[in-house]
Amino acid sequence: MQPLIEKAGGIGSMRGIGMGAPNGNYYSGTIEYAPNLPWKGIIPLAKLVSDKFKVPVTLTNDANAAAIGEMMYGAAKGMKDFIMITLGTGVGSGIVANGQLIYGHDGFAGELGHTIVIPDGRMHEGTGKRGSLESYASATGVRLTTLEVLENSKEESMLRGVDKDKLDAKVVYEAAIKGDKLALEIFEFTGKILGLALANAVMFSSPEAIILFGGLTKSGDLILKPTRKHMEENLIQVFQNKVKILVSHLKESDAAILGASALVWEKTS
Repeated sequence: MQPLIEKAGGIGSMRGIGMGAPNGNYYSGTIEYAPNLPWKGIIPLAKLVSDKFKVPVTLTNDANAAAIGEMMYGAAKGMKDFIMITLGTGVGSGIVANGQLIYGHDGFAGELGHTIVIPDGRMHEGTGKRGSLESYASATGVRLTTLEVLENSKEESMLRGVDKDKLDAKVVYEAAIKGDKLALEIFEFTGKILGLALANAVMFSSPEAIILFGGLTKSGDLILKPTRKHMEENLIQVFQNKVKILVSHLKESDAAILGASALVWEKTS
């Protein structure tokens, strides 16, 4: 971090530091029981960084930071009601309603990735819970679905020639665009699960749009078409054909960083 601070003109020119991290708590400045990080328990990250650099530090969940970045600089600019979904190694989310990011009473609201979409379904190693959205709709989930499909199907597929250690969402995408039937089925299944989860999210918060962000969105219509289809199929009539599904306008590495910087402005203005 120090080289970046020096590059930006030194700590004296900064109003503060904004940070986005998995399970980051906006209220307490702590990272708490993050399932996808090696750190265990509760880590007072904001205090550690503030003590180091002697400036105010604001911390939030990384998906919340991305949502703020999208609201200020990206596809959600001008929107007061939207949901940001990050589809990367995990599934993160940030929910904005009436122009306000929803934190909940303890700072952890908006964990749609850990909502249960298949009761008693696939085990999530980080949380020990079964059937969560993250277990299916993340890049990790796509890999696990691929391994299951290959084991349970006799269908010919170019995926069978790939070493298991190298099977990932990108490999499945490359097979799918070549018309591989199993690869296409994997994206259809993933979109079905994601669409179901988004329908539930729409019916509790009625957003103007759902904005997708992260590596899995690079699959384009392979993931977007089944997601839209299954979301609409699971919505009651009053919500149908109202909610846009958009892909983030921001570079993958930028949204959360821009959002984290906006937190500093919010806290110090």
